This record gives sequence, C-alpha cells and structure tokens, in this order.
Amino acid sequence: MNGRAVDNMSIARPFAVPEALPMPELAFSRRAAVRGLGAAGLLAALTGCGVPAAYVPEGRREGRDRSGRDRSVSFSNWPLYIDTDDENESRRPTLEAFSRETGIEVRYSEEINDNDEFFGKVSSALMNRQETGHDLVVVSDWMAARFVHLGWAQKMDRSAQANVATYLDPQLRSPAFDEGRLHTVPWQSGITGIAYNRKALGREIKSVKDLWQPDLAGKVTLFSGLDESFSLLMQGDGVDVTRWTESDFHRMCDRVESMVKKNHIRRFTGNDYTSDLSKGDVLACQAYSGDAIQLRADNPDIEFVVPEEGAELWAESLLVPNLAPHKANAEALIDFYYAPEVAAELAASVNYVCPVPAAREVLAASEYKETAELAENPLIFPDGEMRKRLAVSRDISSAERTAFAKRWNSIIGL
Repeated sequence: MNGRAVDNMSIARPFAVPEALPMPELAFSRRAAVRGLGAAGLLAALTGCGVPAAYVPEGRREGRDRSGRDRSVSFSNWPLYIDTDDENESRRPTLEAFSRETGIEVRYSEEINDNDEFFGKVSSALMNRQETGHDLVVVSDWMAARFVHLGWAQKMDRSAQANVATYLDPQLRSPAFDEGRLHTVPWQSGITGIAYNRKALGREIKSVKDLWQPDLAGKVTLFSGLDESFSLLMQGDGVDVTRWTESDFHRMCDRVESMVKKNHIRRFTGNDYTSDLSKGDVLACQAYSGDAIQLRADNPDIEFVVPEEGAELWAESLLVPNLAPHKANAEALIDFYYAPEVAAELAASVNYVCPVPAAREVLAASEYKETAELAENPLIFPDGEMRKRLAVSRDISSAERTAFAKRWNSIIGL
C-alpha cells in the first residue's frame, strides 16, 4: 500500500455498489462501435487527397504545457463509467478527492458514446497539428491502437506516475499496439466471454463450440462489432490470439458464415444483447464480464463463463492526445486512480475488471460484508486459474482492416 490519504474514501464505510436495476437495451456502447470503415475510411480518403500525412513523430506531439499556472484538466469519458455519490449522482467522489488533494480542477464530461464517432470528432484537429480541447480521454484499446499507430497519443512521464509503475496489472502492461504501455494506461478492463441461462438451457456451457450445438439453434447472438467479436471466436478454434494470422481470421469467418446460413445465429448485437438474454429471446450470447455481474443480480440463472479455450482480456484506456495543454495534470490524475484505495472505490462502483490487483486487498479488508465480497468476485479480480485462460489479443492492423471489415460486414448483413 502506498499510504495515500484519500478523504471520505475509507474502507470503514461501504463502497457504492449499484442496486440491481433492469438492464437498458442500449445505454451506451463502449466496446460495440465499429459498424464499417467509419472514421478510418474517412481518414484514408483525406490522406489521399492532399491532406498532410496523418502520422505525427514522437518529438512533435507535445504542446506548451500550462499545467503549472492553470490548475485544471479536461477529462472525457463514457457515460456511467465512474463512481457517483449515492445521494447525489452528479457528484463524483474520487474526482472530488483528487481536486482536494492536488488543487487541480477536473472538467469532466461524459461525451464519448462511440469510439468511431469520437475519433471522427478529433481526427481533423490531430491531422492538422491542432489542439483537440481534450487533455485526457478513455477509448477502447482497439481505438487506442489507432491513436498510437498514428502518433496521436503522447508518451507519458512514468517518473511522475509511481502508482502506475507499481500497481498496473502485469497482464495489461505491454499490449502489442503499445509495448510497455508508454502512451496508454488502462482505465478499466474486462473479459469477453459467454453468458447463458443455465436453467432454461438445461446444461452447462464450457466451450465456444457449445454455442453451435443443435439445441441453441436460433437462440444465440454474437457481437456485431468486428473488434468485439473476433478474438473469442478465434479462441474457440484453438488460435493463439496474441499472434493470429489472416488464415485464422478467414477460418473463423467461414464458421460464423455457415452458422448464419443455417439460421443458427439469431442476430448480431451491440449492448442490446443484455435485453435479449434477460427476456429469454436468446439462451446464450457473447457477453462482457461487467454486464454479467448486473445480469446475474437480476436473474441468478444467468451464468458467465470463460471458455475452456480461453477468452479475451481487454481494456479501455486513458491517453493524452497530442498538444494537450495540461499534460502533467492529466498524468497526475491517471496516477491518482492507480492508488489501490482509489482503484478499489472505482471498481466497487463500475464492477469491471480492476487493472489494479492490489485494490483487492482494500476491498477484502472492509468491515462491510457486501464490499468485502467484491474482492472474491473473479469478474472483478480474476483468480490465477481464470487468468491462465485470458489473453490480450493483437489488434487488427490498418493494412488488414479494410479487407477484414468488408468480409465481416458481409456476414452480419451490413
């Protein structure tokens, strides 16, 4: 423990654990954002029409940092992705604690509703070497990969981020798109696995192959987003997704396409899969671990499984866009959230996989039963056995994306 004192965040009181509420059909879509080439296609078109080359070298990414004289930071995140006060949802206790401790005012906005949409908002400024108005943003790792490959994310000063250096989950430390996590830091993490209604199905699901059994015909959904779907489906074919190949991709597509032709797959979904499963329209589906906690709270017959062949461990990550005027303040805010006490508060509220394993000890030490029980939840703190089956997939490269998106979209009907 680093001994950081965080006002009003002691484990002597229960953390804000969300009550069981009906799952919204499409509250927001952190992972399900690619429906076509989107902003990536737009970028390709622009760079071929006289617009300056999109890539920005490392030495040209930093602007004049005003952090010292302007004690503020602009932080853009997804909706419902931070802790709130039980009695006043407009208050965010961890952000308030950061401001009290550092004197840095946080201008927090929940403006990111879709990865591609947000990319479209900022790409013109970043291509033209202009400020975006953002100091810190959270995007899915496949989108973070795009920022890193384009040179649109600044290298962070780890010497000023002792908590990140100490407490970041080793399994998330060096993804293929950002070796050593020099330009990104996970905000929260999660697992893409399988959710199913065990009582209604009448059997267990242990493998991706179990989705293709005859008793699930017309009762299965898969994610429509290519980046959200492919890894788990490849793992079902025994592929090492840390280094999958083009042939692996097309073999996976062949299998899915054959199931579509047999009407085995009911449909392809975004976050509305939760509604399908809750209502009984489907019996099994690709699902996210964070959603599974709420689904099970609403219906104890719903199970979430990490298949025998493995599942994808993913993250949504913080990054500092080029020319951000408060880079040092943004780095300080990132490091604040990597203090185990703060990470525990956030994990207890959002219920995704915590990227700070040391936060588990904070929760376990709570005198409140419901808080202490969170420390034993493998969907927030995966145990050693589960971690053996989790892998961080290599991302789809820009060279691969056009052809792969075309193949995938033809299968799902886009």
